[in-house]
Amino acid sequence: MKTTGKLYVIGIGPGSYEDMTIRAVNALNDSEIIVGYTVYVDLLREHFPEKEMLTTPMRQEQERCQMAILKALEGKRVAMVCSGDSGVYGMSGLILQLAKESPDLEIEVIPGVTAALSGGAVLGAPLGHDFAVISLSDLLTPMELIEDRLKNSARSDMVICLYNPSSKKRADYLKNACDIVLQHQKPETVCGLVRNIGRDGEEMEVLTLSQLKDTNVDMFTTVYIGNSMTREINGRMVTPRGYKNV
Repeated sequence: MKTTGKLYVIGIGPGSYEDMTIRAVNALNDSEIIVGYTVYVDLLREHFPEKEMLTTPMRQEQERCQMAILKALEGKRVAMVCSGDSGVYGMSGLILQLAKESPDLEIEVIPGVTAALSGGAVLGAPLGHDFAVISLSDLLTPMELIEDRLKNSARSDMVICLYNPSSKKRADYLKNACDIVLQHQKPETVCGLVRNIGRDGEEMEVLTLSQLKDTNVDMFTTVYIGNSMTREINGRMVTPRGYKNV
């Protein structure tokens, strides 16, 4: 009878070892092979130097997942690593889809700290009330749907956290997103951004929605657009929960 290994799908958090959960570290220690996008695997080499590491470049997610599944089916204990949380724009859904023909393969999904939360901690407390997380990448989602989600979130007065706000081919996406939100929120709405969360070069900025519209960002930036209640307090971005007399 053929034996199968185990496949962990692990959210490693924003990048620093300190921001990984104990459960994630334990699973990585238990694994024989670590599979992931080159940038994320490189973040782990210092702490897990004895592991076999397999990588694929950006936009080869299916190949990466199939590689991890194959190694696990060969009887190995494999860790598929994802930045942030394994289920928030991560690989857990794709792994489960691709492994549907292998129901006996043990798959354990391990959550991690997604950028909305880790970046929010840097800014202060921007997500103190209802919020939406929206990716501006239209590689897998039609732009019309992204724009509709932005419009409805802004109209509902929700704080909006933006992933993948810009790239070389999408330099104007954040500006266009701000234009949509400005149809429902004031130009002075408090916003924030965090670059390189949990990594070298981490920096944060609190600014207005009108300023954000003309700000240059990249794929390693997480953007926060406040709601009508969001305030700047001592240089931090705070969305009140609604407690009285505060």
